[in-house]
Amino acid sequence: MWWLDGETLATPRAPFDLADRGLLLGDGVFDTALALDGRIFREGAHVARLVAAAGALGFRADPAAIVAAMRAVAAAHPRAAIRTTLTRGSGPRGLRPPATPRPTLFAAAAPWNPALAFAGLSLWPQDIRRNETSPASRLKTLGYLDAVLAAEAAGRAGFDEALFLNTAGRVACAGSGSLFALVGGTLVTPPLAEGVLAGIVRAWLLETAPGLGLAVREAPLTPADLAGAEVVLLTNSLRLVAPVRAVGEVRFASETHPAFAALREALARECGLDPGMHDG
Repeated sequence: MWWLDGETLATPRAPFDLADRGLLLGDGVFDTALALDGRIFREGAHVARLVAAAGALGFRADPAAIVAAMRAVAAAHPRAAIRTTLTRGSGPRGLRPPATPRPTLFAAAAPWNPALAFAGLSLWPQDIRRNETSPASRLKTLGYLDAVLAAEAAGRAGFDEALFLNTAGRVACAGSGSLFALVGGTLVTPPLAEGVLAGIVRAWLLETAPGLGLAVREAPLTPADLAGAEVVLLTNSLRLVAPVRAVGEVRFASETHPAFAALREALARECGLDPGMHDG
Protein backbone atom coordinates (compact mmCIF):
# COMPACT_ATOMS: atom_id res chain seq x y z
CA MET A 1 0.00 0.00 0.00
CA TRP A 2 1.13 3.55 -0.77
CA TRP A 3 0.10 6.93 0.66
CA LEU A 4 0.43 10.27 -1.18
CA ASP A 5 -1.26 13.58 -0.38
CA GLY A 6 -3.74 11.93 1.98
CA GLU A 7 -4.81 9.24 -0.48
CA THR A 8 -4.01 5.54 -0.17
CA LEU A 9 -3.02 3.78 -3.38
CA ALA A 10 -2.82 0.10 -4.31
CA THR A 11 0.21 0.57 -6.60
CA PRO A 12 3.17 2.97 -6.75
CA ARG A 13 1.99 4.33 -10.11
CA ALA A 14 0.80 7.85 -9.36
CA PRO A 15 1.32 11.34 -10.81
CA PHE A 16 4.60 12.78 -9.59
CA ASP A 17 6.25 16.17 -10.09
CA LEU A 18 9.20 15.58 -12.40
CA ALA A 19 10.85 18.71 -11.01
CA ASP A 20 10.87 17.27 -7.46
CA ARG A 21 14.33 17.76 -5.95
CA GLY A 22 14.14 14.37 -4.26
CA LEU A 23 13.98 12.75 -7.70
CA LEU A 24 16.52 15.01 -9.40
CA LEU A 25 19.04 15.71 -6.62
CA GLY A 26 18.35 13.24 -3.81
CA ASP A 27 17.27 16.27 -1.76
CA GLY A 28 15.27 14.55 0.92
CA VAL A 29 15.22 12.02 3.73
CA PHE A 30 13.42 8.79 4.55
CA ASP A 31 12.62 6.50 7.46
CA THR A 32 12.07 2.76 7.82
CA ALA A 33 9.89 1.41 10.61
CA LEU A 34 8.32 -1.85 11.75
CA ALA A 35 4.53 -2.05 12.21
CA LEU A 36 2.87 -4.98 13.97
CA ASP A 37 -0.93 -5.18 13.86
CA GLY A 38 -1.07 -1.53 12.85
CA ARG A 39 1.17 -0.39 15.73
CA ILE A 40 4.42 1.26 14.66
CA PHE A 41 7.25 0.24 16.95
CA ARG A 42 8.85 3.35 18.49
CA GLU A 43 6.60 5.58 16.40
CA GLY A 44 7.50 8.78 18.26
CA ALA A 45 11.22 8.25 17.76
CA HIS A 46 10.78 7.59 14.04
CA VAL A 47 8.68 10.72 13.54
CA ALA A 48 11.05 12.88 15.60
CA ARG A 49 14.08 11.66 13.65
CA LEU A 50 12.43 12.36 10.29
CA VAL A 51 11.40 15.87 11.40
CA ALA A 52 14.91 16.55 12.72
CA ALA A 53 16.50 15.26 9.50
CA ALA A 54 14.34 17.59 7.40
CA GLY A 55 15.30 20.44 9.70
CA ALA A 56 18.99 19.62 9.23
CA LEU A 57 18.46 19.96 5.47
CA GLY A 58 16.73 23.29 6.00
CA PHE A 59 13.03 22.62 5.50
CA ARG A 60 10.11 21.93 7.80
CA ALA A 61 8.20 18.68 8.16
CA ASP A 62 4.71 18.30 9.62
CA PRO A 63 4.81 15.63 12.36
CA ALA A 64 1.04 15.11 12.21
CA ALA A 65 1.16 14.45 8.48
CA ILE A 66 4.00 11.96 8.96
CA VAL A 67 2.01 10.10 11.62
CA ALA A 68 -1.06 10.04 9.36
CA ALA A 69 0.96 8.66 6.44
CA MET A 70 2.66 5.96 8.51
CA ARG A 71 -0.53 4.82 10.22
CA ALA A 72 -2.50 4.77 6.98
CA VAL A 73 -0.15 2.27 5.33
CA ALA A 74 0.60 0.32 8.53
CA ALA A 75 -2.91 -1.09 8.35
CA ALA A 76 -2.14 -2.78 5.01
CA HIS A 77 -0.41 -5.82 6.53
CA PRO A 78 -0.40 -7.48 9.98
CA ARG A 79 3.40 -7.30 9.90
CA ALA A 80 4.59 -4.40 7.78
CA ALA A 81 7.81 -2.69 6.81
CA ILE A 82 6.99 1.01 6.53
CA ARG A 83 9.00 3.42 4.42
CA THR A 84 8.21 7.13 4.78
CA THR A 85 9.85 9.52 2.31
CA LEU A 86 10.07 13.30 2.57
CA THR A 87 11.57 15.52 -0.14
CA ARG A 88 12.10 19.26 -0.28
CA GLY A 89 9.61 19.33 -3.15
CA SER A 90 10.03 20.91 -6.54
CA GLY A 91 12.10 23.95 -7.40
CA PRO A 92 13.81 25.82 -10.20
CA ARG A 93 16.76 24.33 -12.05
CA GLY A 94 20.06 24.43 -10.15
CA LEU A 95 21.41 23.38 -6.79
CA ARG A 96 20.24 26.20 -4.53
CA PRO A 97 17.04 25.28 -2.65
CA PRO A 98 13.87 27.30 -3.24
CA ALA A 99 13.28 30.07 -0.72
CA THR A 100 9.88 28.66 0.25
CA PRO A 101 10.00 24.88 -0.16
CA ARG A 102 6.80 22.84 -0.40
CA PRO A 103 7.82 19.37 0.79
CA THR A 104 6.48 16.17 -0.74
CA LEU A 105 5.56 13.37 1.68
CA PHE A 106 4.68 9.81 0.79
CA ALA A 107 4.74 6.43 2.50
CA ALA A 108 4.63 2.77 1.54
CA ALA A 109 4.04 -0.54 3.30
CA ALA A 110 5.23 -3.99 2.31
CA PRO A 111 4.90 -7.31 4.17
CA TRP A 112 7.66 -7.73 6.77
CA ASN A 113 9.34 -11.11 6.85
CA PRO A 114 9.74 -12.22 10.50
CA ALA A 115 12.72 -14.31 9.41
CA LEU A 116 14.71 -11.03 9.38
CA ALA A 117 14.34 -10.54 13.13
CA PHE A 118 17.32 -11.65 15.22
CA ALA A 119 18.76 -13.70 12.33
CA GLY A 120 22.53 -13.98 12.04
CA LEU A 121 24.40 -12.38 9.16
CA SER A 122 27.87 -11.77 7.75
CA LEU A 123 29.59 -8.49 6.82
CA TRP A 124 31.92 -7.78 3.90
CA PRO A 125 34.40 -4.87 4.43
CA GLN A 126 34.21 -2.23 1.70
CA ASP A 127 36.75 0.00 0.00
CA ILE A 128 34.05 2.70 -0.16
CA ARG A 129 34.44 4.96 2.87
CA ARG A 130 31.76 6.62 4.97
CA ASN A 131 32.44 10.37 4.91
CA GLU A 132 32.10 11.43 8.53
CA THR A 133 32.85 15.05 7.55
CA SER A 134 29.51 15.22 5.70
CA PRO A 135 26.31 16.04 7.62
CA ALA A 136 24.56 13.57 5.30
CA SER A 137 26.47 10.67 6.90
CA ARG A 138 24.35 11.14 10.03
CA LEU A 139 21.04 11.37 8.16
CA LYS A 140 18.93 8.87 6.25
CA THR A 141 19.09 10.84 3.01
CA LEU A 142 17.87 9.78 -0.42
CA GLY A 143 21.47 9.66 -1.70
CA TYR A 144 22.03 5.94 -0.99
CA LEU A 145 24.15 4.93 -3.96
CA ASP A 146 27.25 4.02 -1.91
CA ALA A 147 25.12 1.59 0.11
CA VAL A 148 23.54 0.19 -3.06
CA LEU A 149 26.92 -0.49 -4.67
CA ALA A 150 28.32 -1.91 -1.43
CA ALA A 151 25.33 -4.24 -1.01
CA GLU A 152 25.87 -5.57 -4.52
CA ALA A 153 29.58 -6.15 -3.85
CA ALA A 154 28.84 -7.92 -0.55
CA GLY A 155 26.33 -10.20 -2.25
CA ARG A 156 28.79 -11.09 -5.00
CA ALA A 157 31.33 -12.04 -2.31
CA GLY A 158 28.78 -14.30 -0.59
CA PHE A 159 28.05 -11.99 2.37
CA ASP A 160 24.79 -10.53 3.66
CA GLU A 161 25.72 -6.92 4.36
CA ALA A 162 28.46 -4.36 3.76
CA LEU A 163 30.78 -2.97 6.45
CA PHE A 164 31.85 0.66 6.11
CA LEU A 165 34.91 2.31 7.61
CA ASN A 166 35.06 6.10 7.69
CA THR A 167 37.74 8.29 6.09
CA ALA A 168 39.89 7.99 9.24
CA GLY A 169 39.92 4.19 8.83
CA ARG A 170 37.72 3.52 11.86
CA VAL A 171 34.54 1.42 11.95
CA ALA A 172 31.42 3.41 11.04
CA CYS A 173 28.43 1.17 10.33
CA ALA A 174 26.94 -1.54 8.17
CA GLY A 175 25.19 -0.78 4.91
CA SER A 176 21.80 -0.70 6.61
CA GLY A 177 22.43 -0.73 10.32
CA SER A 178 24.44 0.33 13.35
CA LEU A 179 27.15 -1.85 14.87
CA PHE A 180 28.01 -2.85 18.44
CA ALA A 181 31.06 -4.84 19.51
CA LEU A 182 31.61 -6.50 22.89
CA VAL A 183 35.13 -5.37 23.77
CA GLY A 184 36.59 -5.98 27.22
CA GLY A 185 33.16 -6.72 28.67
CA THR A 186 31.56 -3.55 27.29
CA LEU A 187 29.29 -3.15 24.27
CA VAL A 188 30.87 -0.37 22.24
CA THR A 189 29.25 1.45 19.33
CA PRO A 190 30.82 4.22 17.22
CA PRO A 191 29.53 7.69 18.10
CA LEU A 192 27.49 9.67 15.58
CA ALA A 193 30.51 11.85 14.80
CA GLU A 194 32.14 8.83 13.16
CA GLY A 195 29.59 9.09 10.32
CA VAL A 196 26.80 7.11 11.94
CA LEU A 197 23.02 7.41 11.67
CA ALA A 198 21.12 7.88 14.92
CA GLY A 199 19.47 4.48 14.64
CA ILE A 200 16.19 3.86 16.46
CA VAL A 201 17.12 0.36 17.69
CA ARG A 202 20.66 1.63 18.36
CA ALA A 203 19.13 4.16 20.78
CA TRP A 204 16.94 1.43 22.31
CA LEU A 205 20.00 -0.73 22.97
CA LEU A 206 21.95 2.16 24.52
CA GLU A 207 18.99 2.83 26.83
CA THR A 208 18.15 -0.79 27.66
CA ALA A 209 21.47 -2.62 27.96
CA PRO A 210 22.43 -1.24 31.41
CA GLY A 211 19.14 -2.53 32.86
CA LEU A 212 20.08 -5.99 31.61
CA GLY A 213 23.45 -5.85 33.35
CA LEU A 214 25.34 -5.02 30.14
CA ALA A 215 27.86 -2.18 30.11
CA VAL A 216 27.51 -0.05 26.97
CA ARG A 217 29.17 3.10 25.66
CA GLU A 218 29.81 5.14 22.54
CA ALA A 219 33.47 5.19 21.51
CA PRO A 220 35.52 4.93 18.31
CA LEU A 221 36.20 1.38 17.08
CA THR A 222 39.16 0.34 14.97
CA PRO A 223 39.08 -2.64 12.61
CA ALA A 224 41.43 -4.39 15.08
CA ASP A 225 38.94 -3.74 17.92
CA LEU A 226 36.19 -5.26 15.81
CA ALA A 227 38.28 -8.28 14.81
CA GLY A 228 39.13 -8.95 18.47
CA ALA A 229 35.58 -8.53 19.78
CA GLU A 230 33.79 -11.32 21.58
CA VAL A 231 30.45 -10.40 19.99
CA VAL A 232 29.42 -8.17 17.09
CA LEU A 233 25.79 -7.07 16.69
CA LEU A 234 23.92 -5.14 13.99
CA THR A 235 20.82 -3.13 14.80
CA ASN A 236 18.15 -1.73 12.52
CA SER A 237 14.38 -1.37 12.54
CA LEU A 238 13.62 -4.51 10.52
CA ARG A 239 16.38 -6.88 11.64
CA LEU A 240 16.08 -5.52 15.21
CA VAL A 241 19.19 -6.99 16.89
CA ALA A 242 21.13 -9.32 14.59
CA PRO A 243 24.19 -11.34 15.64
CA VAL A 244 27.11 -10.99 13.24
CA ARG A 245 28.61 -14.38 12.38
CA ALA A 246 31.56 -13.06 10.40
CA VAL A 247 33.32 -9.90 9.26
CA GLY A 248 35.28 -10.94 6.20
CA GLU A 249 37.27 -13.99 7.20
CA VAL A 250 36.98 -13.34 10.97
CA ARG A 251 34.23 -15.38 12.63
CA PHE A 252 32.30 -14.70 15.84
CA ALA A 253 30.12 -16.70 18.22
CA SER A 254 27.65 -13.82 18.56
CA GLU A 255 24.55 -16.00 18.12
CA THR A 256 25.29 -18.11 21.18
CA HIS A 257 26.47 -15.36 23.51
CA PRO A 258 24.33 -14.47 26.58
CA ALA A 259 24.53 -10.75 25.73
CA PHE A 260 22.74 -11.33 22.42
CA ALA A 261 20.17 -13.61 24.05
CA ALA A 262 19.35 -11.01 26.74
CA LEU A 263 18.93 -8.20 24.22
CA ARG A 264 16.88 -10.34 21.84
CA GLU A 265 14.47 -11.38 24.57
CA ALA A 266 14.05 -7.83 25.90
CA LEU A 267 13.41 -6.37 22.44
CA ALA A 268 11.08 -9.20 21.42
CA ARG A 269 8.96 -8.60 24.53
CA GLU A 270 8.74 -4.89 23.79
CA CYS A 271 7.71 -5.56 20.18
CA GLY A 272 5.33 -8.38 21.07
CA LEU A 273 7.33 -11.01 19.15
CA ASP A 274 8.44 -14.53 20.03
CA PRO A 275 11.89 -14.14 21.66
CA GLY A 276 12.77 -17.68 20.56
CA MET A 277 12.66 -16.85 16.84
CA HIS A 278 15.40 -18.55 14.82
CA ASP A 279 16.80 -20.64 17.67
CA GLY A 280 18.41 -23.70 16.19
